[in-house]
Amino acid sequence: MEYKAPVEAYAGVVREVIIGEGRKSLKIGGENILPLHFFDQGSNANPARFALEVLDMEPQDWPEHLIEPFKDVISEPIKWAKKCQDFAVDAVSLYLVGTDPAGKDTPADKAAALVKEIAEAIDVPLIVYGSGDENKDAEVLPKVAETCNGMNLLIGPVLKENYEVVGRAILEHGHTAIAQTPLDINLLKELNVKLSKFFPSDRIVIDPLSSALGYGMEYSFSLMERVKQIGVITKDNMAMMPIIANLGDECWKTKQAKESKEQGLLWEGITALSLLLAGANILVLRHPVALSLVKETIGVQ
Repeated sequence: MEYKAPVEAYAGVVREVIIGEGRKSLKIGGENILPLHFFDQGSNANPARFALEVLDMEPQDWPEHLIEPFKDVISEPIKWAKKCQDFAVDAVSLYLVGTDPAGKDTPADKAAALVKEIAEAIDVPLIVYGSGDENKDAEVLPKVAETCNGMNLLIGPVLKENYEVVGRAILEHGHTAIAQTPLDINLLKELNVKLSKFFPSDRIVIDPLSSALGYGMEYSFSLMERVKQIGVITKDNMAMMPIIANLGDECWKTKQAKESKEQGLLWEGITALSLLLAGANILVLRHPVALSLVKETIGVQ
């Protein structure tokens, strides 16, 4: 008797989200199968997308082997962002670490002006992350949204503490939001419910936080996997958004990644591949060689 593998078909479809405008636009999400389940009935409308991270100031604690690919532009964010394009990225992710009140405390208008310059200088969509300080981000991110009006940047983090102020500014000025919650499915859905009351669900990307290999990655993996399953299998409306895995910082602050280039590349590469298997639709890395390793593994040019 010939064996026939079972084929599943699911009711849920991850919302297709577009970031960027015109020739810079990029589609993420849109699948109605589980990650890499190409044998099931359905399709993966858009493949996984990859971005490299840029900081708005010269990094202070990066190991030399992480700085090396960008050493000639590491102190100039605009040139840094443009150089990322040499590594065939789908997007560039700008981390506004300089706006952190505990650090440089860059003013909102200055940060927003830099974001606009970078967005105009590159030929791919721009992702913008604030410092993560809920109060400062409530000043900086609305100013970024206003200054870059109509450019459809992917902006976050939108948190439960500031989602109304930040979310409304992102919506008003034609951008897409990153809804971020700390590794908890209930908090994730709760924030999406609140945000969806005034924000279109097809302009929300989920960031459940990404942990590094050996430093809690199993929590990130399990949560992403669960979000994808309840979105695709059970058609849960608040889990049918694409997922972003912003993993570079978590990987490169580990002791192992700082110790040697080989360990760092493998640490970031294995973390990225694992989160891709869990269901991430767009992944943000720091080292271009790690990016190349991941793409080679999954057969992407």
